[in-house]
Amino acid sequence: MAFRRDPEGSARDPFFGARLWLQTETRHGWVWAYNLEHLDLLKRFVQAQLREGIPWDDHGRKMTAVARLPAWMQQAKNREEVLRAIGRIHATVL
Repeated sequence: MAFRRDPEGSARDPFFGARLWLQTETRHGWVWAYNLEHLDLLKRFVQAQLREGIPWDDHGRKMTAVARLPAWMQQAKNREEVLRAIGRIHATVL
């Protein structure tokens, strides 16, 4: 299921159409999370210096949340920018 975007480009829930609260824009695209647990998962993945292989199921499709991240979020050259975005999102909650 694909996320819908509003005219400003922010992410919306695919079922209810509600704007996601935990999101911010970077020069590459939007960083968003459903909740603090999801945000923490993104942070740990982006911070990791060594990333293990992504598990695959029997059909060859990627099955983890981080496996479906956009390529720009996975690139080491964008690590600091993505971590700053995650920090901005986290600061809005606290």
